[in-house]
Amino acid sequence: MDAFDPSRRQVIKSSAAAMAIGAMGSLSALYTRQAAAATDPTRLSPVPSRYGALAPVADLSTGLPLLQLPRGFSYRSFAWSGDRMDDGQICPDRHDGMAVVAARRGAQHPHGRGHGRSELILIRNHERGAGSSPIRAPGMYDTGTVSGGQPGGGTTTLRYRPGEGRHGDEWRGVEPSLGGTLVNCAGGPTPWGTWLSCEEIKSNAVSSTGHKHGYVFEVDPRSERTSGRPIVEMGRFSHEAVAIDPRTGIVYLTEDDRNKSGFYRFIPNRRAGCHGSLEHGGRLQAARVRGKPNADLTAVSIGAEYQLEWVDIPDPDLDSIAAPSGFPDIGAGDTLSGPFAQAWSEGGLRMSRGEGIWYSYGKLFIVDTSNGTDPQGRKGRGNGAVWVLDLFTQRMRALFVSSHQLAAHNPDNITVNARGGVVLCEDPDAAPAGSPDEYGPGTRLVGLTRGGESFYLCKNNTELTSTQIANAGKHVAEGDYRDSEFCGACWDPAARTLFVNLQSPGITFAITGPWERGPL
Repeated sequence: MDAFDPSRRQVIKSSAAAMAIGAMGSLSALYTRQAAAATDPTRLSPVPSRYGALAPVADLSTGLPLLQLPRGFSYRSFAWSGDRMDDGQICPDRHDGMAVVAARRGAQHPHGRGHGRSELILIRNHERGAGSSPIRAPGMYDTGTVSGGQPGGGTTTLRYRPGEGRHGDEWRGVEPSLGGTLVNCAGGPTPWGTWLSCEEIKSNAVSSTGHKHGYVFEVDPRSERTSGRPIVEMGRFSHEAVAIDPRTGIVYLTEDDRNKSGFYRFIPNRRAGCHGSLEHGGRLQAARVRGKPNADLTAVSIGAEYQLEWVDIPDPDLDSIAAPSGFPDIGAGDTLSGPFAQAWSEGGLRMSRGEGIWYSYGKLFIVDTSNGTDPQGRKGRGNGAVWVLDLFTQRMRALFVSSHQLAAHNPDNITVNARGGVVLCEDPDAAPAGSPDEYGPGTRLVGLTRGGESFYLCKNNTELTSTQIANAGKHVAEGDYRDSEFCGACWDPAARTLFVNLQSPGITFAITGPWERGPL
């Protein structure tokens, strides 16, 4: 099993120059255009997509029109909530963060077809809290009870075979891999071909078996190798996502805790990463803006730029504490995570809600989901922003700041493919009542052009009747799911297939099409 398919190495080699002048190129022109959009209402909408208009497209697996996509695109759904997994368990719900972590060569189809074709391994989070139906997996963390139930979060591992020659693409199977965790929201892939799954929970609660929650866990593509041990020194807070600089081995982490979110990095004791190496510990640090202690980055303008430096967090496992009197832009009685409180005391910066993060060509793309102000002027309640951190210089700049919900509203997960194409998953209120986009209600996948403007790539079109559900052989509730969020967007190594989840009712999609027509 390889962490990276050779085809990805070739794509990266041939497209590095394009990336340098593409998504990161022409930034001064981008800043000018987006700054103008803040005061010119005619420029608030996204640009027309080079892929064309969106329209309902039937799922190749069920025949249902679950997504709106441009002409020429198709998709296959798989591993719906309620389906049977390979071991007979029911597939859990609340699909969330995900990545392609490995490629397996030469796997044989159970019926003898397609010998020698590659198979991709994806690991998928399930953002589930405490309940009565935990995921039973090879890697189990907490088998006790907490907050009135058993920890229901964890991960499942999926297998997908891309189409080659006369063989079409196909989903191959799904199995549980991590269980006994809580609210596994996002995470990130490692350069050595594993997945880091993050618990997005800030709690001082201890379960009946003595376990705390709010940690990061490593999940191996061979599910039986998943230990279920938390990486405690990465901190205990409301984790969202992680990304690793392959040059240094340093892990960067976001925190999702409105207006009291830090930005962190973990320097491992073992820099030459491999499965289990992060469990050998390291040093957690938090970002601080040079010359500007306690910098407020909750509402910024396009092009805002800061030089980062880093301060040590002495106790990554410290309990949450009450926010000090006068701490700005938060609710009464709010608490600060232990790591954030320590960072703040040393002048650490704060974001609004740090969410998606993705490594690409020496840079990190970082999402602050609610950066900006709302109509009442409240900070940290805007439409969101995307930062880019240059890992060589440690300078961070606001690449994209949405000034209107039609351009992009509360982007969450982010992914960047081998060609430098950027895709954002918006949160559920992407088209609230009274302000739908031209395609009607529903959440969106938003792409960014090489110039940095947003465009619509995909629209959630999932409305299910009981008859449709029965005919498709599925086991979900009837309902209108168009306001459910997309999450876990990620690409195959060669950037031919875009994978993404719909959190409710819980569906995974593999989208293919003529990507060469546009900027992705």
